[in-house]
Amino acid sequence: MSLQAKLDAFKADFEAGKPPYNVPPAVIETMRRATAELIASGAAKRALKAGDKMPGFTLLDPDGNPVSSADLLKHGPLVISFYRGVWCPYCNMELQALQAALPEFQALGASLVAISPQNPVNSRKSVRQNGLSFPILSDPHNDLAAAFGLRFELQDYLVELYKSLKNDLPSFNGDPSWTLPMPGRFVVGQDGTILYAEVNPDYTRRPDPEDMLPALRRAIDLAA
Repeated sequence: MSLQAKLDAFKADFEAGKPPYNVPPAVIETMRRATAELIASGAAKRALKAGDKMPGFTLLDPDGNPVSSADLLKHGPLVISFYRGVWCPYCNMELQALQAALPEFQALGASLVAISPQNPVNSRKSVRQNGLSFPILSDPHNDLAAAFGLRFELQDYLVELYKSLKNDLPSFNGDPSWTLPMPGRFVVGQDGTILYAEVNPDYTRRPDPEDMLPALRRAIDLAA
């Protein structure tokens, strides 16, 4: 089953209020409204695209070790996934799909990292719960997400909804702001050029990891 098929099945059960979710219809309508407004804002069109240069970064892994894009790119192309947090079931299903595809990435010499605004404690929880062998790097204040054009601020009505669902982003992220990254997936060649970019303001829509394989093969050809 494709990643999107799994996400669609989860979404259908969630929006139908099936146990264990039991979500009131008003909550679903608020989430739909927020997604529709983010789509209408055109924010995704302003994100970095294939052909752009990736902003270099040095971020900390869950154990406090610095990880730099320059070091990763010395060894091959880089796959980056922007991850909202441990509280997001759609994001966790994506991480699991990326983990399943990791051997294919590694066979092409690529590294994989997820980047999240959440604090290291929650990143360790995400790694453990999803059985990951790749790191989730901490992006305080979503600053790197902003450099990629992914950061957005939650509207007040959505903040209130998140609070009611106990999704307290300031606690999860160690940051008083209420911002998130739009889900984004990138393949970066060894020269720092983005070869593949997929950004979707609808967090329930995610491409299959295998969609990145042609870009990874192209990265190998370009580096040869």
